[in-house]
Amino acid sequence: MTFDRYDKDPLAGNWRDAGRVVVPTIAAERDLVVEETATGFCGAVLGIEGKLVRLEDFHGRVRVFPLGSGFLLEGKPVILRAPSAAQTGKARTASGSFAVADQKARVALPSRIFVEGRHDAELVEKVWGADLRVEGVVVEYLEGVDDLDAIVRNFAPGPGRRVGVLVDHLVAGSKESRIAEAVARGPFGAHVLVVGHPFVDVWQGVKPARLGLTAWPVIPRNIEWKHGICEALGWPHEEQADIARAWQRILGQVRTYADLEPVLLGRVEQLIDFVTGPTL
Repeated sequence: MTFDRYDKDPLAGNWRDAGRVVVPTIAAERDLVVEETATGFCGAVLGIEGKLVRLEDFHGRVRVFPLGSGFLLEGKPVILRAPSAAQTGKARTASGSFAVADQKARVALPSRIFVEGRHDAELVEKVWGADLRVEGVVVEYLEGVDDLDAIVRNFAPGPGRRVGVLVDHLVAGSKESRIAEAVARGPFGAHVLVVGHPFVDVWQGVKPARLGLTAWPVIPRNIEWKHGICEALGWPHEEQADIARAWQRILGQVRTYADLEPVLLGRVEQLIDFVTGPTL
């Protein structure tokens, strides 16, 4: 009996991969938090655009990177790929809600949501329009809140016929806050909810990073705000048509709720819950 110390082929098996670290490939699903190694940028996945992934960091800054290698997940290297159709699951609306397939618009409810102006209404429609049609909620604009008390009295809200109002620049001591308080004290106050955001205009409800800005420019109070913004950004601003085009430029950068400031998101969601809630 002989002993062959080479009874096993030393070159057999996958010897080339011995000790090699295999980098896993994962789907870039929404809200997955990763770090891009070349820049150190860490953020949550907002979405996929072709072969690119959009990441948003804690401060709301958004950057775009190529899919593939060069990312860390919990400190370990990963390769990002686009999610498959099966992984994306149910489609979502721009507001983040699950989309309802083959759902026709509901007959409009008696309740209404009022917003200050056309731009507010267009932004609400773009992000929450699908949800509002399913719920049967109509959004109307006021062209300012100076006549809000008269509008509410004319509408005559009551049980099952509620009014929600979104107001710009609703801060303590402002004209808007005094009007809101007067409506709340009025005869229809129990069936009206007036909420607002602190921004001078709903334009500021769009995250500045969507326009490549770190912050919205600060405009002196003696300058009309929208004209001042356009001038500060180097956009045409002499005519009202210029302002309209500027807004369309801003609105065009809004894809989903993630492109809006949380304080605005919360107020709109609050109004939708109020006008669609059960009648007490």
